[in-house]
Amino acid sequence: MKIEQMGLIVKRDDGSEIVNYDDPNFPSYIYDGWIAPKVTWEGVPHFHEDIEIMTIKEGQVAYFVNGKELLLRAGDTIVVNSNQIHYNMTVNGEVAKYVICILHPSILVNSITVEMQAVRPITENPDLPYLRFRYINEHTESIRNLVLGMPDLRHDPFAITKQFYQIWDIIRKHAETLGATEDVVSDPRIQSFKSMMHFISNNYQDQVTLADIAASGSISKSLCNTLFHQYVGESPINYLMHLRCRKVAELLRSGKIPMTEIASRTGFGGVSYMSETFRKFFEKSPREYRKEWENR
Repeated sequence: MKIEQMGLIVKRDDGSEIVNYDDPNFPSYIYDGWIAPKVTWEGVPHFHEDIEIMTIKEGQVAYFVNGKELLLRAGDTIVVNSNQIHYNMTVNGEVAKYVICILHPSILVNSITVEMQAVRPITENPDLPYLRFRYINEHTESIRNLVLGMPDLRHDPFAITKQFYQIWDIIRKHAETLGATEDVVSDPRIQSFKSMMHFISNNYQDQVTLADIAASGSISKSLCNTLFHQYVGESPINYLMHLRCRKVAELLRSGKIPMTEIASRTGFGGVSYMSETFRKFFEKSPREYRKEWENR
């Protein structure tokens, strides 16, 4: 299993994710992956400039885009547009397998004309957060087969570019009709929510209150609670604790850092509280998690 699939989400100053590209000189990340209950990369809300494409190979995945839940079954494909808040969860506690491709739209841009006519009308459309291709027609089969073939091209930038153009052609041809059928309406409050995500990401090591989080988005505490439940399905404080526990997991994988130091560096008041909270999210203690990682 690749380390970057273990929930290591690195943020830019604006709170967006820095994608761990397969090649630092070419903006693509392709992985033949899986998700299981309580793994550290389940339910991690994030956003990035890249286009995220996922095709389900086995099982089911609950995929959330800007707070809307989409049930994806084997054969389904979802395309998440640039800068949309998204994450995925298991369904009925079962493991699911998928191919994920995270591709920066700059791969498609070989001229300003192409960018203005074929790329930006999609990536900058606020009413097109995602496209879902259900496993029911020839268009879904075409994009599914293209995505499933991507892992074999992972280290070939030219082949990836060629394949991405074919995928993008399908996306362009069906964006209007598929987008309209999803009944999606853009929410102007999403920027406030992204600001609050950014604040938590930058301040999780400190004592953070609900009032602090709400102030970072220039909204009331009540609306803050509403937006967190809408976009990520949990309270602001629970979101903060989940992030802290993922940071604990990251430090546990980094070596023999003492538990007291890990608790201090992740905003917990002590080891006992850290352990209790960590077990709530991942169903094992920090010590058990470290041991499993060392014996992997």
